[in-house]
Amino acid sequence: MNIPLLRSLSLKRFRSLSSAVLEFSNPTFLVGQNGAGKSNIADVFSFLSEAMIIPLPAVLDRRRGITSVEYRSTSKRRPSNLGLKVELENLDTETSRAIYAFELRGVTDYDFEVVREQCFVFRRDGSLDWFERLPNTFRSSTTTLAPALEANTLALPLVGGDKRFLPAFRFLSMMRVYRIQPEELREMQDPDQGFRLRFDGRNAASVLREIEKRSPNNWQIIRDLLEKIVPGTTDVRPKAQGDKLSLEFIQRWAESEQVTFEAHNMSDGTLRVLGLLAAVFQPIPPSVLVIEEPEVTIHPGGLGSVLDLLRHAGRFMQTIVTTHSPDILDASWIEDHHLRIVSWEEGETQIAPVSEASRVALKEHLMGAGELMRSNALVAADQYVSDSSEIALFEEDLK
Repeated sequence: MNIPLLRSLSLKRFRSLSSAVLEFSNPTFLVGQNGAGKSNIADVFSFLSEAMIIPLPAVLDRRRGITSVEYRSTSKRRPSNLGLKVELENLDTETSRAIYAFELRGVTDYDFEVVREQCFVFRRDGSLDWFERLPNTFRSSTTTLAPALEANTLALPLVGGDKRFLPAFRFLSMMRVYRIQPEELREMQDPDQGFRLRFDGRNAASVLREIEKRSPNNWQIIRDLLEKIVPGTTDVRPKAQGDKLSLEFIQRWAESEQVTFEAHNMSDGTLRVLGLLAAVFQPIPPSVLVIEEPEVTIHPGGLGSVLDLLRHAGRFMQTIVTTHSPDILDASWIEDHHLRIVSWEEGETQIAPVSEASRVALKEHLMGAGELMRSNALVAADQYVSDSSEIALFEEDLK
C-alpha cells in the first residue's frame, strides 16, 4: 500500500538546530538523551502544520516571537535567516512529488518578513506547477494566481485551495504532533466532532465515541490492544455527564467479576496508552503522526504492544517517534534505516544516521537497537552537514 510520505526535511537555524538534513523511513525513531533537542525537531512539524492553517505571526506569537524560534549562537548579532524545506512523495494518484521551502528574516524581536518561498508540484504525467515568492514579487506557472501577500505572510496557505497546489498544502496542514497528557484525559471534557485528536488528548472521549460509531473494527482493535497493554482492562466507554464527556473503564478478573472505574482513578500509563490508541485510530488520520516519548509511565512489559501499534500506524500514515528509552527499541523488526541519532554537540542539536559499526551489528543481528543503546554502542555516523550555508533550500533554475 502506497501512502504519502515526507521524504526529507532540511532545516536552517531553527531553535537548537543550526543546520540539519533529515531523511525519513517509516517509522522513524529519533533517539537521543534528554536535552538533545528531540522536542525541537518535533516542533518543526507543529510549526509547519500551524503555518498552513493560521496566520504566520500567530504561529510565532504562540512561541513567544521569532527570537524564540531562531537559532542563537554565542554571537550578539541578530541570527541569520531561519529556513525550512520539505520534500514529499506519492501525494495522490496524480501527484508524484512536491517540494516546499521558505525562509524568514527577523526584523525586530517580534517582527519578521518572508525572504523567499517556493513550491513545486510534480505530476505523474510529467507536468509541473510551481510558484516563487520574493519581496514584492510573485510569479508562477499558473498565471491566474495572484495572492494578496503581506511581508509576513506565506503564499501556500493562500493558494492551497487551488487544485494544483492542494496536495502539498493538504499534506502539510494534516501533520500532527502528540504529547499525551494523562491529566487531560482524567478531566471532564468538552464534546466536539471527534474527527481529530487534540495534541494533548483533551478530546479523547469525543474521538473514541466517533471511532466506535464510524468504525466498529477499529473500536474492537482499540479494546483488544488496551487489554493487551493494560492487563485486566477489558473495555473503555465514553460517557455523557450533562454537557460534558468522561471516560469509564471496566476491569474484569473472572468470567462474571468486574468493576467500573472513572478516568480519575486510572494510572498515567493506562491513560497515555488510550491517548496513543486514539491518535492512531482517529477518524481523520494525520499525514504525519509524531509521538513524543511513548514509553513514559508505561510498564516495559507493555512496550512491545505499543511498538506493534506504531508499526501498524505506519501502514496508513507516516510515523515518527522520539525516544530516549532502549526498551522502546527492542523490537526485532527495527533496522538501521529506522533510526536517527539526536545529540547535543558544541552548543547545537546534531542529527545523523547510525554509525557503520551500529549498522553492521543490526544488519547481522549481532545486537538489537535496544541492546546497542544499553551498551552505549548505538552511536551516530560522522555528521555530514556542518554549516547552514551548505544547505540549499531553493531551486535556482525554475525551468
